[in-house]
Amino acid sequence: MVYKVLATDGVEPEGLSVLADAPDVELDIRPKLTAEELMEVIPEYDALIVRSATKVTKAVIARAKRLKIIGRAGVGVDNIDVRAATARGIIVANAPGGNTIAAAEHTIGMMLALARNIPEANARMKAGVWDRKSFVGVELRNKVLGIIGIGRIGSAVARRAQAMEMEILAYDPYITEERAKELGVRVVSLNTLLGESDFITVHIPMSEQNRHLLDKAAFEKMKRGVRIINCARGGIVDEHALYAALKEGRVAGAALDVFEQEPLTGSPLFSFPNVVVTPHLGASTLEAQLGVAEVVAEEILVALRGGFVRNAVNVPFVGPEVLAEIGPFVGLAEKLGRFAAQLVSGRINLIETSFSGEIARHDVSLLTTAVVKGVLSLALHEAVNFVNANEVAKSRGIRVIETRQQQEEEYVSLVVVRVVAPEGERMLAGTLHRGKEPRLVSIDGYRVDAVPEGHMLFIPHMDRPRIIGRVGTLIGAHDINIAAMQVGRKEIGGPAVMLLSVDSPVPEETLKEIAKVDGIMGVKMVSL
Repeated sequence: MVYKVLATDGVEPEGLSVLADAPDVELDIRPKLTAEELMEVIPEYDALIVRSATKVTKAVIARAKRLKIIGRAGVGVDNIDVRAATARGIIVANAPGGNTIAAAEHTIGMMLALARNIPEANARMKAGVWDRKSFVGVELRNKVLGIIGIGRIGSAVARRAQAMEMEILAYDPYITEERAKELGVRVVSLNTLLGESDFITVHIPMSEQNRHLLDKAAFEKMKRGVRIINCARGGIVDEHALYAALKEGRVAGAALDVFEQEPLTGSPLFSFPNVVVTPHLGASTLEAQLGVAEVVAEEILVALRGGFVRNAVNVPFVGPEVLAEIGPFVGLAEKLGRFAAQLVSGRINLIETSFSGEIARHDVSLLTTAVVKGVLSLALHEAVNFVNANEVAKSRGIRVIETRQQQEEEYVSLVVVRVVAPEGERMLAGTLHRGKEPRLVSIDGYRVDAVPEGHMLFIPHMDRPRIIGRVGTLIGAHDINIAAMQVGRKEIGGPAVMLLSVDSPVPEETLKEIAKVDGIMGVKMVSL
């Protein structure tokens, strides 16, 4: 059989040689295709390779009668409807490590350009002005570099900065002390990093939790004269807050490769001579473009020949008999992991899953992977998927334990997730109501019965009168509707838990007000 592969978006042809040379592959390289042209030709192909320009929509996927895999020559898959592809049984794969060095080197280059005023000095000299006094810079040696997110790219930045004799602070809830020692970095809290760093660089994913992580409050915690670098994702740095911090002189400069709105050709930030900008060039090297093309081409060939795709971002193939039994539990398992990760404080060092009842009769490794994916996916820069989740956990020193037990007396099947960090641990249990509806049935041994979805408030408290009413009043004062409430206790008057489903996230200010209520022992906002 001959497989037809379509490569578009100007994917580096040299990187596709493994496909071009394969006797069972017919490679068609069409650098520019309109949306209409793609819709017309896609039914002919078994595989599609794109970069970021081509939008692989639900409509495109619906017409892709033969398509087995979509390869993204890069990291982000925002231009691909992964859910639609998964529903059709189409693998979506990317090349998560192909641009690591390019992104790390660009970060270092931006930091050097910022420290030594290179872009502005270059512009002035090309304009015919010889001006040495205006461009006195600072050395990187003996400066403190704060790295927010110490994954692949953050670690590569750390190694290069260490060669320039910088001291490295790292903030990353998902790295252990052992891994930090291997990297030669000191793991600190975010507030400590903000307060002690001379340079701060971010290497985390863009998510609702990370949006405007560096905001007005964060800039106020930084030492005066700090310099900011963002080569990760636009929106992590609040650009309005950065403008204000630059204007008042708290921030001595910024180097930005990414922006909240792209493409961007004009911004108030551009008016500052101490702001260095580039048009999202982090992965734009010949080597990176060649590398991601080679990686995705190899994955395409493996997939077409029925092999195991390492960099799949959606669920890999599971035998139909097993999938019929454990498939309905995958979403529950991932949500339990996401929920637990948002409740625990500190760097996670253990993820334990336990399965009992009918589900325990099957191979549940996919469900454990779903839990690990849920735990890690909120905070890590790299795409965490069902294929790489366990390897990512291992690389960060996180132990993963899976056990299966005898039949539960109360539930037909039960999934228990335990997440442990030095500061404490959390244990959640869930099941499927009527065999298909996810239910959270226990938190730290307290009985609840809640649907794990949307936005939820977890509030440990003492079982006293008027506490629940006070919490509801504070939330209602901000026009946030409570959709459902669960209260669990073990004894009258003792510790208890409150779980509220709300229609929208509760502001940080309101969470602080709730925490001050007498009898409240903590407040956690959970988004699923």
